[in-house]
Amino acid sequence: MSRFFATGSDSESEESSSADEITPKAPGTTFKQSLLLSDDEEDTKRVVRSAKDKRFEELTNLIKTIRNAMKIRDMAKCLEEFEQLCRAFLKSKNIVDKEGVPPFYIRLLADLEDYLNQLWEDKEGKKKMNKNNAKALSTLRQKIRKYNRDYETEIAAYKENPQESADEEEEKEPGDSGSSSDSDGEGADEGVSAKSFLKKKPEPTSEASKFLKKGSGDESSSSDDDDVEDWGSDTVDSGSESTDEEGEKSASLAMVFLKKTQETEKPEKKGERRKKTKKRERLEEEAEEEEVEGGWEKVKGGAPMVKEKPKMFAKGTEINVPVVVKKLNEILQARGKKGTDRAAQIELLHALANIAAENNLGQGIMVKIKFNIIASLYDYNPNLAAFMKPDMWKKCLDCIDELLDILFEHNNIFIGENIAEDSENLIISDQPFRVRGCILTLVERMDEEFTKIMQNTDPHSQEYVDNLKDEGHVCGIIDRLLNYMETKGSTEEVCRIYLRRIMHTYYKFDYKAHRRSLGLQGETKSEQDQEESEGEDSAVIMDRLCKFIYAKDRTDRIRTCAILCHIYHHALHSRWYQARDLMLMSHLQDNIQHADPPVQILYNRTMVQLGICAFRQGMIKDAHNALLDIQSSGRAKELLGQGLLMRNMQERNAEQEKIEKRRQVPFHMHINLELLECVYLVSAMLLEIPYMAAHEFDARRRMISKQFHHQLRVGERQPLLGPPESMREHVVAASKAMKMGDWRTCHSFIINEKMNSKVWDLFPETQRVREMLVRKIQEESLRTYLFTYSSVYDSISMETLSEMFELEIPTVHSIISKMIINEELMASLDQPTQTVVMHRTEPTSLQNMALQLAEKLGSLVENNERVFDLKQGVYGGYFNRDQKGGYQQKQSYQRGMSRPSPANMPLTCCREAGNPVFLLTPFTDQKGGYQQKQGGYQRGGYRNQNHQNNY
Repeated sequence: MSRFFATGSDSESEESSSADEITPKAPGTTFKQSLLLSDDEEDTKRVVRSAKDKRFEELTNLIKTIRNAMKIRDMAKCLEEFEQLCRAFLKSKNIVDKEGVPPFYIRLLADLEDYLNQLWEDKEGKKKMNKNNAKALSTLRQKIRKYNRDYETEIAAYKENPQESADEEEEKEPGDSGSSSDSDGEGADEGVSAKSFLKKKPEPTSEASKFLKKGSGDESSSSDDDDVEDWGSDTVDSGSESTDEEGEKSASLAMVFLKKTQETEKPEKKGERRKKTKKRERLEEEAEEEEVEGGWEKVKGGAPMVKEKPKMFAKGTEINVPVVVKKLNEILQARGKKGTDRAAQIELLHALANIAAENNLGQGIMVKIKFNIIASLYDYNPNLAAFMKPDMWKKCLDCIDELLDILFEHNNIFIGENIAEDSENLIISDQPFRVRGCILTLVERMDEEFTKIMQNTDPHSQEYVDNLKDEGHVCGIIDRLLNYMETKGSTEEVCRIYLRRIMHTYYKFDYKAHRRSLGLQGETKSEQDQEESEGEDSAVIMDRLCKFIYAKDRTDRIRTCAILCHIYHHALHSRWYQARDLMLMSHLQDNIQHADPPVQILYNRTMVQLGICAFRQGMIKDAHNALLDIQSSGRAKELLGQGLLMRNMQERNAEQEKIEKRRQVPFHMHINLELLECVYLVSAMLLEIPYMAAHEFDARRRMISKQFHHQLRVGERQPLLGPPESMREHVVAASKAMKMGDWRTCHSFIINEKMNSKVWDLFPETQRVREMLVRKIQEESLRTYLFTYSSVYDSISMETLSEMFELEIPTVHSIISKMIINEELMASLDQPTQTVVMHRTEPTSLQNMALQLAEKLGSLVENNERVFDLKQGVYGGYFNRDQKGGYQQKQSYQRGMSRPSPANMPLTCCREAGNPVFLLTPFTDQKGGYQQKQGGYQRGGYRNQNHQNNY
């Protein structure tokens, strides 16, 4: 007994004195210590301990608390202590990196996970838990499963051979205590007490089951541990008396432990042998179960819990249709409830279907069970944004195929949503089967799930390709249902399934039909036979399905989607006039803004495809008009449903972002955005460059394409112009060459190997598109050349122009004639000599600037008059003038209209503006002058545009 407890009773003091008499002491030791150390110094004796011992002691204390909480099923305490244990282990990271993860830590993680799994499976026990403990159990189970992923290999090694893990732990711990022997006996003895707690020999039953059973053995072992701890602390206290006592105590302590290990050696061997036999038996049972069931997989870790299959019916129960229906309703009542195991529910339904098939209860009950199995597969993921796992997806497709097989084989089965459950007929009789359910809704949901799978798969992975192969299966199911609905479905249902078929067809290019239209045949005989055996072309299918919807559908949405898909398909196959006429006759552009977002995305995709089709056909202006709205917005990617742009959280919150992601089009349906932009910029170049050359000094010149002008400005701002690299740089370089009338350079920038690989080779008829582009570049370069350099020529031969631009003379004649008729070019054709004679009516640069000055001064006077009238209180005085020669004699002035031509501009305006009259006389006195009509042509070079701004 330590002398610190000497203040006890008399009996205690007598016992302690007798104990002191029995223990031999070295003479003079106590006297020397009393001289060297005072009582205060003895009380505050400092112990030096290593960081490892401190950290591991903290861990063992927390582990002990967790184990105590496990014994009394205090889940809230377990959760709290486990979080503290994780934090303490994180603090010990440096020590763990050097020494490795301590075995007692791995042992706790494994035991805790098994314990939680057993509690989770104990349904009755969970119901008896209070709310806090149940919530803590769920949270702790999730945390431990996530946390144990980092230690899977260590836990697996422990579970495979827990005996060896415990032995290793015993071997390591004496070494650890020996390493800290530089400190004194207190640290060593405390380490022993902690280890004695951890050195629980594993028995055949798992640690988690011990806690669940609450056996008396646990109490005895814990009391033994407490005794050992008390004894250890006692030795620590008495160790401060003398160094001799320390030596004797440590020697006796070693003897005690050696004796214990020798005594427990034989039971350990027996327990180990018993455990090995049990493990072998369990493995044999698992192998037999695998052979019987065929679908079980081996799980890593300890002994799996053997789950007994729930018994469907009691022994001796007569199985008939009412009994099966009652059991089916019992299973379905748990659907959607919290804590329901959805996978187990699906297995129960499959088992019920097998029982119904074994007892020949008829196809009516089979159809009803199949309906519920498919619905349960859809409900497996409660979250709408989540997509089906591959195994569930395969099961779903197989179940729908089986259901369709039953419906096709038995014509006496009627299904429908309008059939009430009371009026169902599932019993075999003379009457046909009547089952409540809608196969069309299931197939539509299957199609939506397929879209979600494709949306959530990486498009650049092999997995996407594998998933895309399932589209053939999906289309096959839709075709089978289409044939079924044509005979037994209503008109509305037929329209719905027709639309599903259309949505899987409209975006696919029919290469075989294209080859047949070109008169090409397959290279081998097998390919030719395959083409002959194939059914009708996709164009015929689309025409038949869409026309049925046009005639029979009563809902605007299905008809709108069918029209857009039909236009898209026409445009994809270069049937420009049919696509254009159908778009104009439908008048969809008038009210498409009121449609729902998926239909608007489909409309945008259709307009883009229409523009690309017009470009392939050489309709440059139509192509530009069709693509203008999409490209000018700068959000083509988002408008086409091919991705989201980065925005602020103020514009779009997280919920809206999820909704927009669900609207995205799968990757295999995307339209190439680079091809789209290239087509738009090339179309804008072919329109804008001649227009810029024709209206060089027009102050009110409008822009045909703002995006194209932006690209030109970006190119002009570059300090160093190197060879073009991107697609935009190629178009800008080609535009600069076309301004100068250099069609060959323009052609080399637009059509080259880099542009072919990026853009032009993506078209079906690549060569025809390139030839069309070359032709358009030659024609527009000729127009630009005449606009830019006509002031230099008195006359020019059409033969020379034909050689310069490599065009036929009739083509050159046609282009120049159109320019003269439209009053774009002031010239005339001399037929005998085949020359173009210029009229020389173009204004000079000085005259152009004078005209601009007159316009600006006129607008200044108008603004001054308006401000003056507002101050005087007279409204509209300037605009109500009826004087002859007034500023607005024939038309009211509107900002944004084309300006009056100088020939029609009255002299009074110029006098009011203080402008000399002679500036306008050269244009007003000539008959058939250059600008007889409003908005007439003005001459000037694009090169001198900067004079306008500087002036």
